[in-house]
Amino acid sequence: MEVTLRILGCGDAFCSGGRANTSFYVSSPEINFLIDCGATTLLALKKYQIPTQEIDMIIISHMHGDHFGGLVFFLLEEKKNKRKKPICIVCPVGMDEKVKQAVELYYPGSSTLSELDIRYVFFGSHQTLNLEKLRIESFPVVHSQETLPHGLRVTVGNKVIAYSGDTEWTDELYPLSDNADLFICECNYYLEEGPNHISYTTLKKKQLNCKKLLLTHMGDEMLENADSVDFDMAEDGLEIRLP
Repeated sequence: MEVTLRILGCGDAFCSGGRANTSFYVSSPEINFLIDCGATTLLALKKYQIPTQEIDMIIISHMHGDHFGGLVFFLLEEKKNKRKKPICIVCPVGMDEKVKQAVELYYPGSSTLSELDIRYVFFGSHQTLNLEKLRIESFPVVHSQETLPHGLRVTVGNKVIAYSGDTEWTDELYPLSDNADLFICECNYYLEEGPNHISYTTLKKKQLNCKKLLLTHMGDEMLENADSVDFDMAEDGLEIRLP
């Protein structure tokens, strides 16, 4: 079964390099879903002419706005479109309340999502969710702990897509990425070591056992040194086929 991943956004929280916030659209014959839904996701879906109605599930790695802030606009779009099909949101515990709060904050007193069939599935650390058409494994990572950060390993058909989420280096990334067809790994820094994110110099020293490594969530310093990077770097709009 062929699986295709389209990068809707691979930027950091500050849209460094003019890149959109994090979101990946994965399509297959059985299910279409998003991994993360940053604030710019609805704009990207329309730019690449991907109908929101075709998306069955949204998987969220952690509760920072550049990774889940687009949920509000996505859901309001589906309300406008009178969506009848359920939408499943797989996420850390408490995301349902965060979404309600965000809707009220953005559009106070004027919006409700009660017309939509939203089905939340929550995960914790080192948990495996065997859903109808996906297998999702969660790995705790090192980021702002209030956001409940996790790396995600998603199996669709016979393909495995691993995603670090936002994190400093942690040895959890070894089992997360092991033998994955595609490992999307954040790499915010190039040389400098900082909290909550990985640098290229750190990542280059690690021996990861994945079939393809793709760097994402790159900040200005990382982009300025792109010519010196040995690994593939994500680009908004890039399409990757996993045959």
